[in-house]
Amino acid sequence: MNILVILGHPEQGSLNHAIAEQTVTTLHELGHQVVFHDLCREGFDPGLPGMEISRDAKLPPEIQQHCNELADADGIVIIHPNWWGMPPAILKGWVDRIMRVDVAYRFVGEDGGEGVPEGLLKADRALVFNTSNTATEREQNIFGDPLERIWKDCIFDLCGVREFHRRMFNIVCLSSQQKRESWLSEVRDTVSRIFPSD
Repeated sequence: MNILVILGHPEQGSLNHAIAEQTVTTLHELGHQVVFHDLCREGFDPGLPGMEISRDAKLPPEIQQHCNELADADGIVIIHPNWWGMPPAILKGWVDRIMRVDVAYRFVGEDGGEGVPEGLLKADRALVFNTSNTATEREQNIFGDPLERIWKDCIFDLCGVREFHRRMFNIVCLSSQQKRESWLSEVRDTVSRIFPSD
């Protein structure tokens, strides 16, 4: 399988980076082809210019490359921290610029954008790893787990990816090295289960 892995965290050496490294290593061990982007390290510009909004816009080469990689992916892994119940701005900007009309979805027939689009992504499964300093019970009962709604319902389901998995690791600020190692072991096991070897 061809797996696209996207990391959105600015701090090298973070748990998010360790999760990404474990994910990529595991996917390679399973025999998959991997396209990996550390958006912050690569200096991805999250700002969506007005000239890119139209469906027939001429995209910058690096944005077109990201779009092609997304369209070619058989599976997608997203890794990021929970910041204010949202992905970091750089990852939100990646969604804005890359999950675009005629790449990730399209409007059918006479639908001018007011209805429910048809998903176009080839990927049949997506996995999201999050980190947080909020307890699971509080995240669900007080905030309604917004990251689940964002990724599962508002993005992947809309774009045609029907199999969705997500794991939140928390509370990171209080975690021991032993706990983090157990989380990375879980990352390995989860990736192996969702993307078994061909």
